[in-house]
Amino acid sequence: MAISIEDNYTSAIEPDWERERPRRFWDPGRKLLLSLRTYQKWKKRKGKIAKLICKYCVFRHIFWSTVSGADIPLNCNIGGGLLIPHPNGIVIHPDAIIGVNCLINHQVTIGTTRAGGVPEIKGHVDIGAGAKIIGSVVIEDHVQIGANAVVTKDVAKNEIVVGIPAKVVSSI
Repeated sequence: MAISIEDNYTSAIEPDWERERPRRFWDPGRKLLLSLRTYQKWKKRKGKIAKLICKYCVFRHIFWSTVSGADIPLNCNIGGGLLIPHPNGIVIHPDAIIGVNCLINHQVTIGTTRAGGVPEIKGHVDIGAGAKIIGSVVIEDHVQIGANAVVTKDVAKNEIVVGIPAKVVSSI
């Protein structure tokens, strides 16, 4: 039986929450995301129980951030379905916007420049190990960013970029 493109298609709009669900006890990337999601959910609520749960989530976040070596702030804006299979060294600016169903590999930096501005990453973007996305750039849907690429300019939909500075090598 042949598999069509639609069968293996990841949405850039609808989050796949199953991607974030921890698979086993020791799953640092997914446990870090779970602490973020739980904190953000309870931060919106009022009351003493919500405040207590938030404090517990902060503790969990510190633990999993230390274990994984990732710097992903609690107040970040990350869409559902994020995959961080090897969270070591991931740094995300608190104001950066990351869309749904993205993949971020280890040693990735998503941050700002001295001039200011933070990246906006749309849905289903795969970011290779060691890539840097800096400044006020927009990465459109279904983009692949190669390992160690340095992205300082906008990337259009369905493109593959590699290099320093990142250049388009093909379209998907």
